[in-house]
Amino acid sequence: MKKTMVSLAAASLIATTAMAADKGIDIVTTGQAVIYYETHDDDAKGSEDMFHKDTSSANVGLQLNLDADLKNNFTFGSQLSYLGTAGLEKNLVTGVKQDGGLSLRNDTTSQIALTQIFIAKKIGNTTVKIGRQELPKSLSPFAYSEGWNVFKNTFDAVLVVNTDIPDTTLVGAYVSGGTGMDLSTTSDLTPKANVPGVTTVDGTAYMATVQNKSIPMTTVTATYYRVAKIQNTVVPVALEGADALWGDIDVAGKDLPMGLKFGVQGGTIMTDSSLLADTTAYGVRVGMAPIEALTLCAAFTSVDGSNNKANVAIKNFGTGIKSPLYTQMIYNQDAISLDSDTFMLKAAYNTGDYGTVTLQGAMTKSGKSNLMGYKKDYNELDLIYSIKAAGVQYFAAYIYRNVDKADMYGPSNMGGAEDDHRLRVWARYNF
Repeated sequence: MKKTMVSLAAASLIATTAMAADKGIDIVTTGQAVIYYETHDDDAKGSEDMFHKDTSSANVGLQLNLDADLKNNFTFGSQLSYLGTAGLEKNLVTGVKQDGGLSLRNDTTSQIALTQIFIAKKIGNTTVKIGRQELPKSLSPFAYSEGWNVFKNTFDAVLVVNTDIPDTTLVGAYVSGGTGMDLSTTSDLTPKANVPGVTTVDGTAYMATVQNKSIPMTTVTATYYRVAKIQNTVVPVALEGADALWGDIDVAGKDLPMGLKFGVQGGTIMTDSSLLADTTAYGVRVGMAPIEALTLCAAFTSVDGSNNKANVAIKNFGTGIKSPLYTQMIYNQDAISLDSDTFMLKAAYNTGDYGTVTLQGAMTKSGKSNLMGYKKDYNELDLIYSIKAAGVQYFAAYIYRNVDKADMYGPSNMGGAEDDHRLRVWARYNF
């Protein structure tokens, strides 16, 4: 007799599928398969070369979505995510880009995470979605699902979306937790993302967003968050709550010459504690398409910082990693999100059948409270190539990072290196 073992999550989905079949409900199956690899070479003392096992990480992942129309305007969605290595750690890499505390090498029962499971109901022009789900940055700039890693992070949330008002989308949400980029924990919004010496937002959050498109060629979005508490990572004690405001105005339209686009963003995180400083940020950007295949963009962002109090960085509450700022690139989030002025230039050329080439660079002037450290001005250059062939999306990026005085004025996240060269490649097949 053959013995078969499945995880609790898999068993529940199998049972759901079986019951759905008995009731005549169709299950729609989609998903993706991913191979992800990154390596780097820096000038830190004792660092190994690029492609060495100790400087490389990789993942092999499989994600399966099971969605169903439950009738009467009810829908169901679920997502199983498998993260593994396919044995690459045995000879090519040492670490993984995404593991979530899952045991990737020994315990097969913990390699699968239930990253989405929700039920939604549509009533007129209002949709209510309850359960573990993705949240978009366009409507939730401080709690959103990031797409840079193998798989996106998700949130335990109650989401309400209404479109009764013409040209207006109203969004309300209660976010009780998130998987984080490591996919392992749903207890708080930043389960494992605290940066030593910096205050970060923690706990649950209420969110309200208004997005309006009444003005021709213009989208105006305003978001408010009430966060239950904030956490000081120097003295890890739960403190008082915080309010966050964020807004952006995007202007784009076919009537503008040369594909011109404009954007303005800004906001603040206001804490209830006298021990913590409020953080304010703003940004501007302009883009254009001088020819059909070429797009150009320039952006500037500025974030303040206190030299006398702990600070809250302008980062995603759900991961503590990426920032909603216009100048966010592949690796510069710690440099731009607190006590910084950043200028970025970007050019992308679409060759058609031969893919898209993107070149972007940013320079950051850092202040005393910057997450990279005092007087650590940061520069980054990204060269990115992406193409879709035979149904597979391919991505390759070379990232050059430079930080001034890397071994002075406190620690940075580059381990004492002033120059860091990185190579990231992945292949993603959606089915």
